[in-house]
Amino acid sequence: MTKKEFVEKYAEKTGVSKKDALVHLDSFLNIVEDTLSNDGTVQFIGWGSFETRITKERIGRNPKTGVETTIPSRRVVKFKVGKLLADKVNK
Repeated sequence: MTKKEFVEKYAEKTGVSKKDALVHLDSFLNIVEDTLSNDGTVQFIGWGSFETRITKERIGRNPKTGVETTIPSRRVVKFKVGKLLADKVNK
């Protein structure tokens, strides 16, 4: 599902205009981005949670040339699915 499709479904389900639906979605996404950028966690009980983690520096290999290179440590976003969502998906 694309962002545009999501906005259309959200507008249809809630009865708001597509313009308002887009504002709601953008606001939601901005809050999640700001929270994760400040090392926070966004948690929806039963549905899942988003958090940031630090990966360790490691040695990687260029698959084309075989040359080893160092991959630096960085922050990544992880999603952990909640039980209710996992159960619903697996029905």
